[in-house]
Amino acid sequence: MSKKRDYYEILGVAKNATDEELKKAYRKLAIKYHPDKNPGNKEAEEHFKEAAQAYEVLSNSEKRSAYDRFGHDGVKGAGGQGGFGGMNMEDIFSQFGDIFGNNNPFESFFGGNGGGRNRNRAPQGSNIRIKLKLNLEEICNGVEKKVKYTKKVAAPGVKFNICDTCKGSGMVNKVTNTFLGPMQTSSTCHTCNGLGKKIENRPAGTDSNGLLNEEVTTSIKIPAGVQNGMQLSVHGQGNQSPMGGESGDLIVLIEEIQHKDFKRDGNNILYDLFISFPTAAMGGEVEIPTIDSKVKVKIDTGTQAGKMLRLRNKGIPDINGYGRGDQLVQINIFTPKKLSNEEKEILKKLESSENFTPPSENNEKGFFSRMKDLFQ
Repeated sequence: MSKKRDYYEILGVAKNATDEELKKAYRKLAIKYHPDKNPGNKEAEEHFKEAAQAYEVLSNSEKRSAYDRFGHDGVKGAGGQGGFGGMNMEDIFSQFGDIFGNNNPFESFFGGNGGGRNRNRAPQGSNIRIKLKLNLEEICNGVEKKVKYTKKVAAPGVKFNICDTCKGSGMVNKVTNTFLGPMQTSSTCHTCNGLGKKIENRPAGTDSNGLLNEEVTTSIKIPAGVQNGMQLSVHGQGNQSPMGGESGDLIVLIEEIQHKDFKRDGNNILYDLFISFPTAAMGGEVEIPTIDSKVKVKIDTGTQAGKMLRLRNKGIPDINGYGRGDQLVQINIFTPKKLSNEEKEILKKLESSENFTPPSENNEKGFFSRMKDLFQ
């Protein structure tokens, strides 16, 4: 499974599937490929992990939106995190408490108690969101950026003790007498809020969880072809968790800086070329900039204003690896605003020439027709 399949295809659902449909499809695959049902079957284990990764992304509205727009690159960690987005088997197993509820078929495998979810598992740190401005050259070529931001980290000297009420389990049991006999129920410990620990020593200047603010610098690899408004997730670079839990993610929002010469249209680059009237009439060769270098283009004799030229593969790389866009060059004919007396006399003579008289019926195609021909 070296090439990642489409997440919707993995779960066997449509792209407009509801949360309930996603959960139902994942539950079916989890039962089919669970390691406990397929001991020693590496292929089943890979299918099991693949389904878990698909559900982990599509069940999260933010990640699902990024995936729908940009595919796998929209949800992978920009810091080069591979595999299953940082998920391990424990992370995957912990999903079953939500998927199967109290009817978890793998309760014995996970050790009971709601599908094996560790009730006193340390909470994950919160995510941090930052904005990152990129120019068109950086977007076209990809870039590695160092960003500075503030995040919460565990303070030196902070200590936690096992909760006296739940003895570290995060749950308290209560026995109630009913007409069927004694019934035991479990609920979240109100003392530690289900964490199993409570803070013992909180250093000065920290919050209630023993965390303090610290300025950090992180290097982020930005793939070529990102778009304005796209979000990249850097796994584990968000706020740290109290009690040694997993850190949150750093969410990077891309902001595209407007280029002085080019405009972006999807993966294409638009450029306005101004030429003189003599060049338009007699033809010639002009040099124009591209995002990487400069190239020379031929101007045909009798070129009309509005003509479109296309420079293939001079646009922006597709973020999903589907080739590269083009640079579209629109011809504009420069008309001088000031003329010398000599220039005026020359133009008056040319004005009466048959070649300079506009035809009564204009056979030139309009702008939209030229654009249609260009893309066909």
